[in-house]
Amino acid sequence: MARHEAVEQGNRGVSRNGRGHAAPARRRWRGLGGWRGWGRWLSAAFAIAVVALLAWAARQIDWHEVGDALRQLPVGVLAAGGALCALSHLIYSGYDLIGKRWTRHPVPARRVMLITFISYAFNLNLGSLVGGVAMRLRLYAREGLRHPVPAKVLALSMASNWLGYGLLAGGLFLFGWLAPPADWRIGAAALRGLGALMWAVVLGYLALCAFSPRREFRLRGHHFFVPSLRIALMQLLIASANWLTIGAVLWVLLQQDVDYGHTLAVLLVAAVAGVITHVPAGLGVLEGVFVAFLGPTLGDGQVLAALIAYRALYYLAPLAVAAIAYFVLEAKARR
Repeated sequence: MARHEAVEQGNRGVSRNGRGHAAPARRRWRGLGGWRGWGRWLSAAFAIAVVALLAWAARQIDWHEVGDALRQLPVGVLAAGGALCALSHLIYSGYDLIGKRWTRHPVPARRVMLITFISYAFNLNLGSLVGGVAMRLRLYAREGLRHPVPAKVLALSMASNWLGYGLLAGGLFLFGWLAPPADWRIGAAALRGLGALMWAVVLGYLALCAFSPRREFRLRGHHFFVPSLRIALMQLLIASANWLTIGAVLWVLLQQDVDYGHTLAVLLVAAVAGVITHVPAGLGVLEGVFVAFLGPTLGDGQVLAALIAYRALYYLAPLAVAAIAYFVLEAKARR
C-alpha cells in the first residue's frame, strides 16, 4: 500500500513539474473509458448484432407450423414436463442449503429453500443481477444475515451451478456426444479441447478444496473462501442432478424423438451461449441453438413448440409463484 501511494505521488510530481506526460496520457485514456469502456461498447455491439440476427432468423420461421406442433403436444407430455420442471426447481432450491451447512447461519432450511426458489425464478426471467444477486441478498438481509454470510452463500451457489455444468458439459464435449453443425466455425476437436479444459477446472477446484492449507485468500482487494472437499462434492452432486433434470424436461417435451445425451449436450451449449450474449432469459439464443442442432432432424416447428412449452413451464409459471411469494415475504417483513 505504501509503495503504491509513493508511485502515485511520483506521477503527480512529474506532471506538476512538466517533466513528463504520463498523467495527461492517463487522463486521456480514462476519458475514453479505458479497457472497461471499450469492453462495454463491444458487449453492446455484440448484443445488437445478436438481436438483429435473431430478428432475421424469426422471419424465416413458419409460425403456423410452430402453432400446429404446439397444439399437437400431448397432455401427458406437458404434465410430465411440468413435473420435471417442479423437480428441477426443488433441486435448485437446495443449492443454498449447502451454503447454510458451510456457514452455519441460523435461517431455517425451509426459508432458505424459499429464498433460493424466488431468486432463481427471477434470475431466469430478469437476469442474474436482479434475481440471482440483488433479490437473494435482500431476502437474506431481511432474515437478519449480515455481510459476509449472504455473499458467501451466493458465491457458493453460483459456483455449484457452474461446477455441475463443467462436469457434465466437459464429459459430453470431451467424448464427442455433440457434433457441431457443418456451418459452425467451432469444430469437433475444439469442442473436445473445451471439454478437457472444463474437466481440468473442476479437478483443480476439487484439489484446491482437498489440499489447500488456507481457507481464505485475498486477491486485489477481494476475499475468496475455499470450502472443504466434502462441501465441494456436495456442490457437484446437486448441480449435476439439476442440469440432468433440465435436460430431461426438454427431452420429454421433444417427445423423446432424439436421444437424451444429445438433448442434454445441446442444452449445455445453449446455456453458455445465453451467458455470453447477456440476453435476458437467453430469449432467442436458446431457440437458435436448438434449431441449429435439432431442426434438421426434427423440423423447426417441433423444436420451437417444445421450447415454447419449456419456457412456459420452467420460466413463466415459477415466476408467477415466486412473485406472489416475494410480495408475501415483503408484507410480513413490513409488519
